Amino acid sequence: MHGQNEENEGLKASVSCAALLERLPPVWRLDRAESSRRSRKYRRGPGEIVIVNHGGRGWWDPLSEAKGDVFTLVQYLDPSLTFAGACRVLRGFAGITPVPTAALRAWRTAEPDVPVEQRWERRALLSHGSASWRYLAGQRGLPARILIAARITDAVREGPHGSAWFAHRDGAGGLTGIEMRGPGWRGFSAGGGKTLFRLPGGSGRLSRVAVCEAAIDALSLAAIEGARRDTLYAATAGGMGPATLAALRQVLHGLSVDPAGMLIAATDADTAGRRHAVRLQGMATEAGVRFDTILPPDGLNDWNDALRALAAVP
Repeated sequence: MHGQNEENEGLKASVSCAALLERLPPVWRLDRAESSRRSRKYRRGPGEIVIVNHGGRGWWDPLSEAKGDVFTLVQYLDPSLTFAGACRVLRGFAGITPVPTAALRAWRTAEPDVPVEQRWERRALLSHGSASWRYLAGQRGLPARILIAARITDAVREGPHGSAWFAHRDGAGGLTGIEMRGPGWRGFSAGGGKTLFRLPGGSGRLSRVAVCEAAIDALSLAAIEGARRDTLYAATAGGMGPATLAALRQVLHGLSVDPAGMLIAATDADTAGRRHAVRLQGMATEAGVRFDTILPPDGLNDWNDALRALAAVP
């Protein structure tokens, strides 16, 4: 037994979760645009995401509660494996290194020691006619009234190279991280944490919360609905980690004391979106809050697609 424990600890130390994902068929692909040196995002089929952290020794699935070490990962990938079978598989991956972190996008590690709040304050407010404005209004089709509302609430600032930065804030309004989108790339701020992007439709009582996957989609849904005064338009930036779940539970607590309170899953029309919706429904049921799901119309994938399709109608 002592020898077996030593081997188990040796496998944990010598087998990288990232290397396992990259080499165990069917292989997963590193999403460089959304990875950093501390957190590597992998994708396989539609709606399949695994994030590797802790220097390759840990992992978690942002679309479920699954997480753990390399032993739980190999059994997560192949549920038919016994523990002995998992050991046999892992022996073949001992010492194999994953894709070098130097290959990840350089902008992900820019200013790693500067607090995210300082980075946000250094960026300009969204202004009419700027490169960021043209990206959001032109390529993304967002109307001026929504961009002005985003500026007033300090939900969006101008990023480099015509990109846009979207604030993730906790329940007290504190900035926790920055969702980044630009022409041809996307990511999340290094050193920042995902909670919720928030754009209130009005300044009164917010009894309706619509949760999208991306900030662009939350703004697009607000535009389509005319920025309902009773609605908070929110986004999770993809997966739902512990801080995002905590933020959602706080939102649900507020909705639970309002007879008109409702949580709406406004997710993408794909496998990942359906998994998000199921998870949100479970949270709403647990909190005793009414729930609904809305999907982009006409077979479109996301709400920005829907907004741009509306703009194209004569």
